[in-house]
Amino acid sequence: MLHDHDKDAATPVQHKGAAVFSRIRPVDRLALSVWAGAWAGVMFFVAVIPRVLPTIYDGRSYLERWAQWDAVRFINLATYGYDGVPGQPDPGWPAFFPGYPLLLHALGMVIPDLRIGGLLLSDYRLIGLAVSLVAGAIAMVALARLGEREGGAGAGRRTVIALLAGPPAVFLFAGYSEAVFLALALPAWLLARQGRWAAAALLATPASGVRITGLFLALALIVEFWAGEHGRRAVGWRPAAWLALPFTPLLAYSCYQWTRTGDWLAWQHAQEAGWDRHLVWPWESFMTTWRAAFQTDYEFTLAFRIEMFAALVGVLLCGYLLVRRCWPELTYVGLQLAALLLSSYYLSVGRAMLLWWPLWIALGRLGARRPALYAAIVAASVPFAVLMLLTFTSGGWAG
Repeated sequence: MLHDHDKDAATPVQHKGAAVFSRIRPVDRLALSVWAGAWAGVMFFVAVIPRVLPTIYDGRSYLERWAQWDAVRFINLATYGYDGVPGQPDPGWPAFFPGYPLLLHALGMVIPDLRIGGLLLSDYRLIGLAVSLVAGAIAMVALARLGEREGGAGAGRRTVIALLAGPPAVFLFAGYSEAVFLALALPAWLLARQGRWAAAALLATPASGVRITGLFLALALIVEFWAGEHGRRAVGWRPAAWLALPFTPLLAYSCYQWTRTGDWLAWQHAQEAGWDRHLVWPWESFMTTWRAAFQTDYEFTLAFRIEMFAALVGVLLCGYLLVRRCWPELTYVGLQLAALLLSSYYLSVGRAMLLWWPLWIALGRLGARRPALYAAIVAASVPFAVLMLLTFTSGGWAG
């Protein structure tokens, strides 16, 4: 039993601990539980599925199954920088923003070269999975809070479940930049909705260094400040200056590429040189993708069909946001969708769905009004999520 003076000494520590713990809300615990379960299930699934389907995995190691497509490019950027792999010229390198490769490189510098159970801790493939684990946890907590704020009690949990059951969720687990972007962008958006503009801008700034999507986030924050409940009418014009910050990484990256290449638009020209993506009329892009999806039969046929479905979802989502007059969210999603649909053909539209949090929040809201329909959508989505996971980890194009 504690003496009285012992009780007095323990009280401040107990109060401090209680204060910290009180910041963790029930919806946070639910979001973290769902994320932890999904992450463990996905990692275990990828570990054991080659025993069931040995031919499509071809004896590759566990980390090699995750090091696919852009994950390899990020690792090469973290290793060699924008000069690329020696002896393998690639005009597409400037298409990848530096934030995520820099994070991998920084962690690789501080993590010791130790082997545990045959795994090298400083292996960029392992670091990428660990970064996605942590960033995904942050993103899911922010998404749950945002869903709860927008849709009421229970919407946060349903929002997280809808996203993790979605086909593009594989990119949240892989060594891609999506998880890091969402871990910055979702808290930034939540802070903006609360009228905490300086903090929102400070988080949106590194998000802009991770993906070009940060440009659309920065523009949406301006619209939120102009039209939102906690914007200029509530706080005045003084916080508006903070909203210039998220544009600085874009300017800095353009300056950096100009010093390397003499090209201020190196990002756009890398898209053209690396993937033949040019600005075209929307009907031209639609017809090119339609032919690839339904008039040919080759390894990317399914991928282009997924792109067309994702484009339809994006158009419907924009219509929903327009009807609801959600101007900031419409700015964020609509500008992304316009950029994707005005390209030579649809590419990575399905993956972009992962970043459209208004879509997942809308599904979370739907779950409150029509739980049976919500359950049916989630149940129908899971098999396609598994298909995308199998496609990606076996080396197929998944978006």
